[in-house]
Amino acid sequence: MKQYVITPAAGKRLIAKALATHPTVQNALKQGTIVILAGTTNGYVTEEIFKTHGITGDFSRKHFFRGIILPPAKTVTAEGRLTDESKFPGDVIITRGMWQKGKTIANVVDDLKEGDVILKGANALDLQKKQAAILIGHTKAGTIAVALQAVLGRRVSLIIPVGLEKRLCGDLHTIAAKINMPSAKGYRLFPVPGQVFTELDAITLLTSATAELIAAGGVCGAEGSCLLAVSGTEKQEEAAEKLLSSVASEPRFEF
Repeated sequence: MKQYVITPAAGKRLIAKALATHPTVQNALKQGTIVILAGTTNGYVTEEIFKTHGITGDFSRKHFFRGIILPPAKTVTAEGRLTDESKFPGDVIITRGMWQKGKTIANVVDDLKEGDVILKGANALDLQKKQAAILIGHTKAGTIAVALQAVLGRRVSLIIPVGLEKRLCGDLHTIAAKINMPSAKGYRLFPVPGQVFTELDAITLLTSATAELIAAGGVCGAEGSCLLAVSGTEKQEEAAEKLLSSVASEPRFEF
């Protein structure tokens, strides 16, 4: 067993590398449509999918998000959106390996079918139950409300890339019931169905090793980091070390 510190940025890159090889994602890229909803982690996912599958286009993840949580000194709207959204590129829609640049989920949701995939990030993670929830600032519940038309209505797969930094204690549905009350203020919280995919899943998918969270925190750029213990056969542990070394120096997210 070996231990590794994973920063939030390294975690995003790790998740992205794994999802680019995920069987469900690869099948949708070849035979159907994959919708990558704008979000910081999904920006990394898009980069890795483009690189791994030879998809061309001038994609940039710098403004690939709708809502974002920033330090108090930074300026965002009450919904968590930037005050200037002129550089927002829209979602990434890929149909049979071709990027439909400029489209959003609203343009394609009615055409999605079983076998297609939607990737949507999350803001809260119940690691034990493998459940996730999304902060809602939009008065019509945002893109997740649109996505669920296809997920629940037509069995489209929903994969939720979410970093371990977003884990919390408590039942997500109980927490949501409290903050969604009519008298409450601020964000709402929406627990969603779907396949939660964290750094732990990424390590297992790419190396067959087993990873577990054993500690967290840090300073001097390691804030929000996780300490993982990785175990497996000698070959699996070697593969994990090579993988984690490849993402270790990932710079923090900037836009």
